[in-house]
Amino acid sequence: MTDASNICIFAGSSEGRLPAYAQAAHELGVEIASRGYGVVYGGASVGLMNAAAEGALQSGGRVIGILPKSIERMEVAHRGLTELRIVESMHERKAQMAALSKCFVVLPGGIGSLEECFEVWTWSQLGIHRKSIGLLNVEGYYDQLEAFLDFVVAEEFLSLEQRTRLLSCADPAQLIDNLLRQDQQ
Repeated sequence: MTDASNICIFAGSSEGRLPAYAQAAHELGVEIASRGYGVVYGGASVGLMNAAAEGALQSGGRVIGILPKSIERMEVAHRGLTELRIVESMHERKAQMAALSKCFVVLPGGIGSLEECFEVWTWSQLGIHRKSIGLLNVEGYYDQLEAFLDFVVAEEFLSLEQRTRLLSCADPAQLIDNLLRQDQQ
């Protein structure tokens, strides 16, 4: 099941070292809302996740947060969302996030954001979905990852076709344009 009116955001629970990360997350939320899409994200009130959600909310957008009970107990749930879903597990969280979204944007983040990115990308490779996936490469955050992925292609562990399924762009508006264009192919 896909809800073509939402874009999923995977993002860090920290704001990171550079103020540009939070600024880009906020701009992404604004951009998604201004295009009439809703945001689906992890439901927290911290880090880049919060910055993106607040950008969308402040622009009149819809925001659906999906948060496992174990994290809700840590008191990081964002209580001002359009909808907050509390689920049993991380697996249920990711499944609902994917089901509710037409494409995925990965902001700077740590192992959780990377794991989410690689899982939905793997689902694409396996034919579970054909949704587009993009890295918001703020201040070159993902440059080294992209270089490594190009190396993986050169070593013949990843096809060039599958490598090109993971888009990358530093500008939120351009990344969304690219994702929506790829989604139509």
